[in-house]
Amino acid sequence: MAIIVISHQMGAGGPEVGMGLAQRLGYRYVNQELLLDAARRYGLAEERLSHLDESKPTLFERFDTETRQHITVLQTTLLEFAELDNAVLMRGGGQWLLRGVPHALRVRIIAAFEHRVKQWIKRTAEMTGETPNQRAAADFVRRDDAEKSGRMKYLYEVDVADPTLYELIVNTEKLRYDAVVDVVERLARRPEMATTDEGRQLVASRALASRVQVALATHPETRRYRITVEAHGGTVTLEGTAALDRAVEVARTVPGVSEVKTQQLEIPPIPPFVA
Repeated sequence: MAIIVISHQMGAGGPEVGMGLAQRLGYRYVNQELLLDAARRYGLAEERLSHLDESKPTLFERFDTETRQHITVLQTTLLEFAELDNAVLMRGGGQWLLRGVPHALRVRIIAAFEHRVKQWIKRTAEMTGETPNQRAAADFVRRDDAEKSGRMKYLYEVDVADPTLYELIVNTEKLRYDAVVDVVERLARRPEMATTDEGRQLVASRALASRVQVALATHPETRRYRITVEAHGGTVTLEGTAALDRAVEVARTVPGVSEVKTQQLEIPPIPPFVA
């Protein structure tokens, strides 16, 4: 069956739709579990992972090798959940990471800003017993929109609202959440969304490439270098300007890698100073 990716604006009902779908289809609901699994397996702080999963990196973090490692771990964990199939993925840029995967159904849940603010206030009041201030709630929702947009732009150079990233975009302002669940469920059960060997291999290759990226990002001799990784089956290709010999050794230690190739990139010469 399909892997369902839910991208949602705050207050538009994404978690309600995602949980409803997971229950209806018998799928794994991957939200906080993704962060917990990443933190447990890679020994990273869940608070830091949560920050980087939801917000764009700060100016300092953009030059920090540890930040790159954390983001790569999050991407790897999401792809590994996708490998298992039958999942509703709620975090981690899945609409981009699973682009081109035939059995990935990418859904965007949206609503008008004023409606989302009201819904967020209502849900917060139900959970905490306190009703947030209208202005503070609007600022919070607006800031969340900006952080999610900035994160996608920084990591993947795409607009989170780009309709070509999704198979379905739903405005929940007039629709009950169970009605949205009905629509997405029917799409997920269609024959063209069934998992194929080709689709499964594509996800597996991306997951393997991402695991190699984690290995390179955590190794003391390769973590400083920008090395691009691609995988097809068990064959991994490394592309970079330096440390490729050591990177090959590191890549060979990753389970599932059968062969490692390299592509040396030349650093363009610095043009002479012209007065």
